[in-house]
Amino acid sequence: MATLYDTLGVPAHATDDEIKRAYRKAAMKWHPDRNHGAEDVARAAFQEIKDAYAILSDAGQREVYDTVYAEQMREWEAEHMRRQRTQAEREAVARAADEAAYAAMVSIAIRFADQGHNRDVLFGVLLGRQCEAQRAAQIADSVAALQAARRDEAHAAQKAQRASRTGKRAQTAEAGADEREPQEPAQETGAAPTASKRTAGQTEAQATPHDTPHSNRANHARRDESASDVHPASTLGNLWFQFLNGLKF
Repeated sequence: MATLYDTLGVPAHATDDEIKRAYRKAAMKWHPDRNHGAEDVARAAFQEIKDAYAILSDAGQREVYDTVYAEQMREWEAEHMRRQRTQAEREAVARAADEAAYAAMVSIAIRFADQGHNRDVLFGVLLGRQCEAQRAAQIADSVAALQAARRDEAHAAQKAQRASRTGKRAQTAEAGADEREPQEPAQETGAAPTASKRTAGQTEAQATPHDTPHSNRANHARRDESASDVHPASTLGNLWFQFLNGLKF
């Protein structure tokens, strides 16, 4: 909304001298004699400049103008705010209605897609429901793509489940095969220490090839003791034999 100050090109707090200088400059610029070929436009602009200067150059008229203009500006701003608020409310209502209509069309498309219909059928159904062609195509494409993604996800999940069941059956079969394997005889386990003892004895015998008579008697006594420890019946037999020999002497 242009003001008289805007017509002269000065701020609202301009002094009288600033208003006078601005008027002279604007009058020279828009004087009809200086605008050949555009006299009508220049004449209208020049008249506005004269009217603005006539009001602003008079202190009383300027004060009245400022008061009236301020009040008019307040009213204009209030009206402008009301219009903006009303327009915003209308836009909100229209947007809500549009979103509701869009959601309804999407719901219809999803319902038909769940029944196994393809994209072309969805598009035709939406057109039959008075849906705009561009929006119907957009909804049909989106719903068809969503349905295809869901089918792929379901197939992938089924494939993963089958693979998991196959792996569990394989593990169960391997566990059963391990349980059916024959175990090694226990005798072999006990034979190893005997062989070890026998080897240790041979090593000890080889380590002392030159035994003295005393050591032979000691070894003979140790063998008798070992034999008596291992075979109790032999020990009793030896004692009985010594007893008989004692009777002879």
